Amino acid sequence: MNPSNPQYNDIDRLARRRAGARMGWYVHALVYLSVNAVLAMLSLSSGRHWAIYPALGWGLGLLIHGLVVWVTLGGGGLQQRLVAQERERLLRERGE
Repeated sequence: MNPSNPQYNDIDRLARRRAGARMGWYVHALVYLSVNAVLAMLSLSSGRHWAIYPALGWGLGLLIHGLVVWVTLGGGGLQQRLVAQERERLLRERGE
């Protein structure tokens, strides 16, 4: 498909948006793991196991975010690979 074609631009825009949504989930998951690892260490050093509560609450939010991203969009990978995959998928869907 020709990059100067308006339909290609629509597909590229959609592919970038989908890839951005997946990358957003990756960032969310990385922050979740990092913060909860620190909280777990603090919790263990205090002799109490309170860190499970923020991990479970935030984990539910991460799960919901993941369901929205992965179930509605499917697939996964890094930003550039995601853009390429989405572009290819959209082109196949449109029979081109």
